[in-house]
Amino acid sequence: MPETDYLKIPQNRVGALIGKNGEVKKSVEKLTGTVLDIDSDEGTVYITPREDMEDPLGVWNANHIVKAIARGFNPDVAMKLIHDDIYLEVMKLPLYIGKSKKALARYKGRIIGTNGKTRELITELADVDMAVYGKTVSLIGEMENILVAKEAIEMILNGSRHKSVYSFLENKKETLKLREFKDLVGIHDDEIEFKDGIEFDEETLQ
Repeated sequence: MPETDYLKIPQNRVGALIGKNGEVKKSVEKLTGTVLDIDSDEGTVYITPREDMEDPLGVWNANHIVKAIARGFNPDVAMKLIHDDIYLEVMKLPLYIGKSKKALARYKGRIIGTNGKTRELITELADVDMAVYGKTVSLIGEMENILVAKEAIEMILNGSRHKSVYSFLENKKETLKLREFKDLVGIHDDEIEFKDGIEFDEETLQ
């Protein structure tokens, strides 16, 4: 039987973890087969496996769901982590940024973009969910998509122009679409042939 796990979350995220009338807490417990013991004053969460817990990864899943909510995700999005192919990636903003409140706000603003446009494009083109909270940027999605989104965010942090980031994301999206198409029809890179003048457009690959 897995052992009790422990983690500490920001106090201002305790309410989101508990939810109205404790509904979020109950949902996480039911989904993972665990019991959450939450100390609202300290921001501590103990995750204990129930005796009837069926999934041996229940405590591990609960830990990641709690961590995702703590990093700013909506609980419904965080609960996607119950699926085996969905992962959580927490990126800590560089220390040199975190030491300056103005620098931190500026870089977070670049990642989010005007009216949230940049964040929206990253999440849409990379097919991930994103939360920007405190000194972290967190991603939820399939691993391949997370790696694409992470690289786009690192480009922004390293000073790349937003236009360059968007182009990178568009190219990655087309690459992933082509790969999905070839996987769907069961062909490999050394087998696919294109006749002169014939190309797959975006609509064809969807």
